[in-house]
Amino acid sequence: MDKAIINTTKAPAPIGPYSQAVKAGGFLFLSGQVALIPGTSDLKNANITEETAQVMENLKALLEEAGMDFGHVVKTTIFLKEMSFFAEVNTEYGKYFDKDFPARETVAVKTLPKDVNVEISMIAIV
Repeated sequence: MDKAIINTTKAPAPIGPYSQAVKAGGFLFLSGQVALIPGTSDLKNANITEETAQVMENLKALLEEAGMDFGHVVKTTIFLKEMSFFAEVNTEYGKYFDKDFPARETVAVKTLPKDVNVEISMIAIV
């Protein structure tokens, strides 16, 4: 199998035994991103809109490192600490796509890494 690990300093370093993204089988699998500011251990999370924007910027950096953009994304998963954040997260998330939105699910979970409010993972087609 042809597999390539994608890493960039423009997105947060992994906080566990995983890669930021992996290209394999014609797809790019992006690990879940939270609102960590790249190169720091600080979160950008004054409010849910700001937090979502940082998550999307982290994902954008990984896509760009792989020579891609949000137009290549075919599937996303959004994890929320509270489903009450859905509308605000959805609005901010939507700003990153022009048309032909990817398939998606949004689920509420009990806790997320670093006690954040939102985490998003993606799959893109190469």
